Amino acid sequence: MGNSIVNRSTLKMDRKEDYRTDILGNFKTSFFAMNRLVSFPWTFLEKDLEKNTSSDLILDILKQTCLHPLCQKFPPSTRFRRLFLSELIKRQEAAGCDPLDELYDALSKVVGTEETTECYKSYILPGGDAVSLLENVAFISEGTTGLVTWEAALYLAEWALDHQHVFTGRTVLELGSGVGLTGITICRSCSPSRFIFSDCHPSVLQKLRKNVELNGLMEQTAPVVSVEELDWMAVTEEEIKQLRADVVIAADVVYDPDVVEALVKLLSKILRCSVLHEVLICSTIRNPKTYSSFKQQLEAARISHRVITEPIRHVFPYNRDSDIELIQLHM
Repeated sequence: MGNSIVNRSTLKMDRKEDYRTDILGNFKTSFFAMNRLVSFPWTFLEKDLEKNTSSDLILDILKQTCLHPLCQKFPPSTRFRRLFLSELIKRQEAAGCDPLDELYDALSKVVGTEETTECYKSYILPGGDAVSLLENVAFISEGTTGLVTWEAALYLAEWALDHQHVFTGRTVLELGSGVGLTGITICRSCSPSRFIFSDCHPSVLQKLRKNVELNGLMEQTAPVVSVEELDWMAVTEEEIKQLRADVVIAADVVYDPDVVEALVKLLSKILRCSVLHEVLICSTIRNPKTYSSFKQQLEAARISHRVITEPIRHVFPYNRDSDIELIQLHM
């Protein structure tokens, strides 16, 4: 009887410790991806602070965020770190906790740091490694939306992590790679033999190359990685054949009525002149009229599509209320 009580008590403590570890992991992934502050697990912190006045949990949160080595190498924006630390201080002071010098020291360093137009976002992979990207702070800059990571790219990356076999040993062409989140995730986790990042905007290509190098992909022998300028209007079928892609992917490329026609023509060329295993397009449906036009033009070009509805693991923090659709294309 005594052993049974001890075992139940030990199990309860283990579960509590596991939950605490999960919460710290949640703070870490949300912090480095610069997720909305309201989505952080503040309730758990508040309940912990109600039970005792120790700042141990706050120190542990600091170690997983502002004091983590990843933050020293690839820091989130100055403004985001300042807001995050101010939120921690507000909750610590409201609970009457013991003062924590590390917390105020971290804030003083951020307050003295100059704001920039660029920052790093890091997306933690299931194995614990991070994909770190240099992104623009503004959603739209230099006349393009391609300098930040959008939800559809995160969703497609999560789908890839659940379907690694689709990419293993294959040549993957990504259209409109943006800052590179989806492609770098696939290169790091899905073992393609070759990966071709592509875009057409000069500023996007420059940042894309920087992020590919930042994540060490150019230093590896496998996969073979290249960053290509690909003009959807000008690329020929012969040029597409020379790429020899087995899998074609794209995320958040159906957002502007002006580019939909060019995209559909490109997809027609790709499907006609390549022997493909998969063509996958992932879209955040911001404008239903534009997305409907895209599907109508696919149908007119005799390109069939299937909506992929299977659930995927939640790996990255982002707004899951967004209307995101992943489709598979074939002729």
